[in-house]
Order: sequence, then C-alpha cells, then structure tokens
Amino acid sequence: MAWMSTALQTSTDLRIGPYAVDPAVVLAPMAGITNVAFRQLCREFGSPTSLYVCEMITARAIVERDSKTMEMITFGAAEHPRSLQLYGVDPVSMSEAAKIIVGEDRADHIDMNFGCPVPKVTRKGGGAALPYKRRLFRDIVRAAVRAAEPAGVPVTVKFRIGIDDDHHTFLDAGRIAEDEGAQAVALHARTAAQRYSGQADWTAIARLKEAVTSIPVLGNGDIFSARDALDMVARTGCDGVVVGRGCLGRPWLFGELQAAMNGEPVPAAPGLGKVAEIIARHGRLLAAHLGEDKGIRDLRKHMAWYLKGFPVGADLRRSLAMVSTTAELDDLLGRLDPDAETLDAEGPRGRQGSPAKVVLPEGWLDDPEDGMVPAAEDMHSGG
Repeated sequence: MAWMSTALQTSTDLRIGPYAVDPAVVLAPMAGITNVAFRQLCREFGSPTSLYVCEMITARAIVERDSKTMEMITFGAAEHPRSLQLYGVDPVSMSEAAKIIVGEDRADHIDMNFGCPVPKVTRKGGGAALPYKRRLFRDIVRAAVRAAEPAGVPVTVKFRIGIDDDHHTFLDAGRIAEDEGAQAVALHARTAAQRYSGQADWTAIARLKEAVTSIPVLGNGDIFSARDALDMVARTGCDGVVVGRGCLGRPWLFGELQAAMNGEPVPAAPGLGKVAEIIARHGRLLAAHLGEDKGIRDLRKHMAWYLKGFPVGADLRRSLAMVSTTAELDDLLGRLDPDAETLDAEGPRGRQGSPAKVVLPEGWLDDPEDGMVPAAEDMHSGG
C-alpha cells in the first residue's frame, strides 16, 4: 500500500554549481555497482535531474591512461549531468586528472572521495584517512577546484566523521572544502573504524550543517527507505541525501524518494513478478555495457539483494546466483512466483560487518599539519 508523505523542502533548493538537483537525491558511488547500467536503471525509476555518481576513479590512473580506468569513465547518452568520483592523495596528480576530465569533456561534475574506509586505500593515506592531514587535504581540494573551475565544472567533497572516535575530522574538512571553493559537501555519518557497522550518527550531519553555511550539506548513512530520507532532512536540516546500500537490489527506491520529497504518495514495494522484470532489465543493460558473458556474471552479485525477503527456494536462489546467459536468466526468472510479496521491503542491505582498527601509514597520526604526499598513490579505480 502506498503512503502519503509531506515534502520538507522544494527539490530545486539543491544546486551543485549550475545544476539544479531535483529532487535532492544522490546515488552514492559504489565499487563494482554504480556502472553505467546500474545508474541507468536507477535513473529510470527516479528523476533524470538527480545525481547518479559513477564508481570511484583514481587520479593517477587517469593521468597514466590506465585502460581499465578509462573504460570505467563511461556515461550513457542521456546522462546529464555526468558525475564522476575522483580519488587521490597527491595534489599534482589530482590537478592533472581534473584537467584531463574537463579538457576532454568526460564529466560535468567531480566528486572527491575522502570517505573510503577500505584498508588498501587508508593504508596509503587515502580515503577516510586523508582529512586528518589538514594541510594536505586543503592542497588536494584546492588543486581539483582550480583545475575544474575554468570549465565551469563543480567539485564536491565527500568524507566521514573521522578515522575513529578519537580522531574526528569532519568539521575541519567541511570548513576547508567550503573555503577552497567546493560546491557542496557530503558526510557519511560514520567513522572509518565503524566501516558500515552500527548506526550512522545523524547528529554529526546537523553539526556539519551548522558549521558549513555557504554551500549545501548532504547527508549519507542508513537511508533504506523514503521515510528515512525525510527523517534525515527533518532531523539534521541537510540540503539533500546520498543513498548507497539502501538501493542495492532496490533501484526503485529512487522513485519512492522522488515521490516522498515531492509530497506525493509513495508507491508500494513491487511484488516478485515486477522484481523479476527489473532483474531481466538490469541483466540486459549489463550485457549491453560489458558483453553478455561478463555482464550476466556481474549481475550475479545483485541476486541476493533483489530476492531479499521473498519466498524463493534455495535451489532456485543458487541457480540465479550462478546464471551465465540471458536465455538462462529468462528461464530461471520464469520459475519465480510472480504473486509473491516481500517480507522485508525496507530493511538494511549490503555489507555491514564489524568495526575494525583503521590501517594507516606509519606515523600518520603524528602531525595533522604535515602536508607531505604519501609515498605511493593507488592505481586501482573502483575502490
């Protein structure tokens, strides 16, 4: 059954540079997930003027023209604005990468990643580790903004609360990004040590909104339903929401968010018959993007998310998780009960795990004003 929402803000309140983001919803970049096929699927359910960000791209890999990375910078003909997330630890490579992106017209918006908690990123001083080094953080943001500014490409910055409970960095990061010309900041309201465990601390988003006053502040963390998005805006005053794990196996969440933020009835969750159609559509989009063999294999990881909460037998679930061709996909989807309804339409999904000590370069915490660039910048795009 649909439910009626009350719009808390007009969607056009959120602008990222020249772009009105309507409604104020952003698809978070997720490694191995937010390729052109998944972004198109989310866009088909949501608004074409929301933001749908591609997988994380490494600055050094762009500068060195890494073939896999250059292939990842793929956008559909209808995607606008084209949003690309850039990761780096070196102001020089960040500047050069941004110049390539804008000079070759590869994106309309650059989002900078300072929130990744993955050990292979933080151990090199990147992701959520980097804002602790305030001077280096400032230099990197400044480099990207200045490189993109002449072409009118807005730069935004995403980060976490901090490294752990003893090393919060989000207020300084927000103020620095604002000072250096970022067009918006987004906070995933967890520390790197939390990874994706526990609950996001939305009070930190409210504190950031109080500290950063001249540019939009977006909130991220634990948005698994349209109600969650409205609650976050109401409780924090944030200017928009960033959705990650909540849309895994639920690309129609963007339609629900659009309705909720416009004060319209929110559609009821689809039954299994409709979900089967969506899975088939996703598979064909992936096949068109990656080729049938690679594309259908890429779809496998989405199956458990799509089928979460539905009464589907173990054998059929196993077969769908091992599907290899579109013909096999169609056959297996045809065996699902189209009238079945989910028992878990809005629950948490995706990785959660447990808190863990953040892996950092040796001596990383010694001096937050040290602006030295870490020894090696990662070449691996996608997170």
